[in-house]
Formats: sequence, C-alpha cells, structure tokens
Amino acid sequence: MKFISWNVNGLRACVGKNFKESFEQLDADFFCLQETKMQEGQLSIAFDGYESYWNYAEKKGYSGTAIFTKHKPMSVALGIGIEEHDKEGRVITLEYPNFYLVTVYTPNSQDQLRRLAYRMKWEDDFQAYLHKLDESKPVIVCGDMNVAHEEIDIKNPKTNHKNAGFTDEERQKMTQLLANGFTDTFRSLYPEQVTYSWWSYRFHAREKNAGWRIDYFLVSDRLKPEVKDAKIHTEIMGSDHCPVELDLDL
Repeated sequence: MKFISWNVNGLRACVGKNFKESFEQLDADFFCLQETKMQEGQLSIAFDGYESYWNYAEKKGYSGTAIFTKHKPMSVALGIGIEEHDKEGRVITLEYPNFYLVTVYTPNSQDQLRRLAYRMKWEDDFQAYLHKLDESKPVIVCGDMNVAHEEIDIKNPKTNHKNAGFTDEERQKMTQLLANGFTDTFRSLYPEQVTYSWWSYRFHAREKNAGWRIDYFLVSDRLKPEVKDAKIHTEIMGSDHCPVELDLDL
C-alpha cells in the first residue's frame, strides 16, 4: 500500500500549480493533506475511485486537513476529542481492520515562540491520543509535524537553534514519541541521507536546498517489518513543502 502526505499550503492555490497532475501521477492508496486553508464548499475536487474526508478550521483560510483514499474506512474521527485542540482542523483518523491512519498538522510555535507553551500541551495530548489508539491496533501517523528532529534534518542547525521548529523543547517531544513505540520511517531506512521536505519561500531557499525535514511518516514499532520504502518527493512543486511517501506491505 502506498501512502502520501503533503502540506499543500492552501489547496486552492496548489490546484492552480498542477496538484491534480501530481495526485494522479503519485497514484497512492491514501493521500493525506495538511494546511488546506479552506472551508467546506470553497472548492469542488474529487478523483475517480477515491473517497475524501475533511477537517476544517473554524478560522477561515487557516490550517485544515484532508484524506483521499481508495479504501473505505470502518470509522472516521475528526480531531482528538479535546475542545481546546479541535477548532483548527488539525487531525483526521481513519480506522481499518488492521491499523489506524492519522494525519496531523502540528501547531507551529510561531515567531518569538509565542505559541510554544500551547505546542507543548498539544504534543502531550496528541501523543496520549496516539498511544491510546496504539493499544488497540497499530498506527500510521503522517503530516507536517513542524519540527526538524535532528541536526541532519535542517540545513542551518546553529543559526536556527532557538527558532520555531528547532527548539530543544520541540525536538525533545519528537525524541519522546520515538522512544515510546513509534518509528520515523524515513530516518530508520536512511540514517545518513540529507533530504528536506520544506523550504522557505524567501531567499531562494529551494534553489539553494536550504531546507528542513518536518514532514513525516511515523509507524507503530510493530509495523516496522512491513515498511518497504519511504521517499521524499523533492521534484514535485506546487507548495513550499513537497510530498512524502510511505510504502507498506499491508
């Protein structure tokens, strides 16, 4: 089975930048989107053979997630069941007989780390949510997790050390999740490969490959033997992020 995750940085804008062609070319079983930045009814988009599920933020033009899938789920959950976190359309969970698929758009800690305290609360609550799911069946969780975990995951670690997405606090939360039952699929397969998934629109960052790896597929450790490959599609344009892929033997 092929899974794709992509922060499209505004789906309506991305549709004008060959989104449909990229979607069809990737031909995934599951195609997860983050930062759709739209409300229900603002865009009519469908693909033959796929069902789609959407979680919209209350605030217009902000956040939001979606999943297109060829496989009808047993159940669909929007959010994580905590009102404080569930107004920004950040999480969708699809349940299948043998696994849960979760897509997430993790809150950014923002300039001057204005939202870091909230981010820490989010991390604790979201990780608790994943562990609860994992008690009943294995979990595949993907999305823009807004953290470059290790120095290999960011072009300029020293100058970014205390910036949002590369603070010690955010990195430690990812370390904590990976120490408690989850595997970073790309890094487990390619421990020394330097590949990024996001580049600032400023300073010609993508041309210079001055990027960050902040888009992930994590799986419950017991799914690790089923992981066939993990890819980062740096060749695909349309957003400041590129799609990431997981191939699983399920």
